Amino acid sequence: MRKIKIITLLLFVLLTSWVTAQREDLDNYLRIASENNPELKAKFNDYMAALEVAPQVKALPDPQVAFAYFISPVETRVGPQQFRISASHLFPWFGTLAAKENAAIRTAKAKYELFEETKSKLFNEVRGAYFNLYFNKKAIAITLENIEILQTFQKLATIKVEVGKVSVVDEYRIEMEINELENQLALLKDQEYVLEVMFKNFLNTHEIESISVPDDLWRNDFPISKQAALDSVTTNNHQLLSIELQQAALEYQRDVAKRSGNPNFNIGFDYILMGKGENNLAGKDAFIFPSVGLTIPLYRNKYKAKVQEVIYLEATKSFEKENKNNLLETLFENGWKDYHDAKRRIQLYDTQLDLALKAIKILETGYVTGNKDFEEILRMERKVLTYHLEKEKAIADKQGAISFLNYLMGK
Repeated sequence: MRKIKIITLLLFVLLTSWVTAQREDLDNYLRIASENNPELKAKFNDYMAALEVAPQVKALPDPQVAFAYFISPVETRVGPQQFRISASHLFPWFGTLAAKENAAIRTAKAKYELFEETKSKLFNEVRGAYFNLYFNKKAIAITLENIEILQTFQKLATIKVEVGKVSVVDEYRIEMEINELENQLALLKDQEYVLEVMFKNFLNTHEIESISVPDDLWRNDFPISKQAALDSVTTNNHQLLSIELQQAALEYQRDVAKRSGNPNFNIGFDYILMGKGENNLAGKDAFIFPSVGLTIPLYRNKYKAKVQEVIYLEATKSFEKENKNNLLETLFENGWKDYHDAKRRIQLYDTQLDLALKAIKILETGYVTGNKDFEEILRMERKVLTYHLEKEKAIADKQGAISFLNYLMGK
């Protein structure tokens, strides 16, 4: 009993190591895609550009300096005015700059979520292309195997024709079947090239000579319940998070719009250089006049319109989020349906393939020992081929559905 447990444990460890090694290839391709894909780079640069907005909007306006030279000096009691230097600085209403900065930060974070959304979508597309490549390579291998089996039948049929046990029609039938499979094989090989080009374009690299796919794809199930996955979609989906951050940015923009209807402060001074007058008052040739000013927001309709504009935009984002929630729920339900459909198909074709293989063995024995209908053997051989292909397609579709659900969950 102890030996059985040890053997079972060793088999489990070996199987886990094998699956992990398989997934390392895919993880490596995902890493290359994240580093090279141009669309992902564009989204990241868009986010980085948005980060540079906050330092701009939180800064005070630049001070203004003016210089005036009196061509004809203005005579005063203490002497003629020769030139004037003025400097002033505008200060927005309290809290305006902070609100602008917060709005810019939320906008940048929203763009980061769009970057994460693009990355999640890219990873899902890479995985989907990888699973399609796996199925196509598997289909080539299965088709080649079936051609070899039919060629064996062809030799057997030729022998039976020569001894007069069966009609030459059996040879024609099997040759027709081989021709169809060879045509299908040629199509699969052409399709393999297209799939490889698509896969390399997702990675934005042509340095990879051959794409490594497993001989047998892993068959793990989706790890969490349907409700937990749906809850994760509503809380972690990057598109929804981006909309929520855009809503937060609009709240600060509404605050900015309200504060723009308040006065701004202007503080400045004038420096006037005085020449010597008739009084010859030395040391009294410069005067500084501190000044404080206000901008008066008289046109109230303009500021009300600014606030109302943001209110409409906030309502737009609320409707957009509601619509996105509905769309994501629909996509999730469809993905969940595809996942369970793939699981059912795997079970179905496992059973069907096992039965078809048993049936064809019986038919082969009957044909070798007697004069059983060869057409029935070919019909069953086609079923074996179909069930084998459909089973592998279901395995690939199952992993594709899991990848799509993870994408919706923001993983």
